[in-house]
Amino acid sequence: MASPKIILYTNHSCPWAHRAHIALKELGLPYEEVIIDLDTPREPWYLQVNPRGLVPSLSYNGNIITESAIVAQFLADAHPSHLLPPSNSTENALYRARLAFFVDAFFSKVIPHFWAGVRAASAEERDEAAQALVGAVTKEIEPLLEEGKGPFFGGSDRLTLAEVLTGSFLLRITSFSKPEYGLLSAKLPSLLDQVPKFKRWAEATVQHPSVNFIWDEEKVATRTKKKFAAKPVSISHVAGIIPDGFTVTV
Repeated sequence: MASPKIILYTNHSCPWAHRAHIALKELGLPYEEVIIDLDTPREPWYLQVNPRGLVPSLSYNGNIITESAIVAQFLADAHPSHLLPPSNSTENALYRARLAFFVDAFFSKVIPHFWAGVRAASAEERDEAAQALVGAVTKEIEPLLEEGKGPFFGGSDRLTLAEVLTGSFLLRITSFSKPEYGLLSAKLPSLLDQVPKFKRWAEATVQHPSVNFIWDEEKVATRTKKKFAAKPVSISHVAGIIPDGFTVTV
């Protein structure tokens, strides 16, 4: 079977577009990459591809697919693998439901505190955000992670769709507290010792080559600091409601 013709419209600094890169890399699918500048108005040709002007957009044999979670799940469904089992049995359907709940909990309960830390105006506010983030992980995420098996979701020893969808944010959570960036509380790494299953999962995810192969930590952190210093973030963004390809790319 011939490989599909895939074109990925992307920006390496965007965490949402990063999801598509993880999926494509892990599935071993060849693709053409077109970088979209998120700091300038979108070119008319790109608005023909995606009228919203966001990234990622995926052209798959000429069919355009947008929104990062939809792109990632489409790739996982179109190319069955360890990322996501087909929903052809009750057992698999339950697994997919649990995975969807896990990802929803991560973004609705944990990531708001990440944004609060990044936009904090003082070290005290950053410390409070870090405490709240770890509190949310303790309550919402730690109980959902397996112990004593593989490090990934469901005890898998290989990446799953859960890591595809969360990996770009785990990279930011685990790096932005470094003193040279100061975007998150310096206390966060030690606080994460309170949630050993989460820490194991996060460390395994960010160290995986399919997750970090486009990651430029210094570039993304510097860009993030500049963006947030120049433009305050609205409360909807702090709540984690940030659309794919939003120009404040973290």
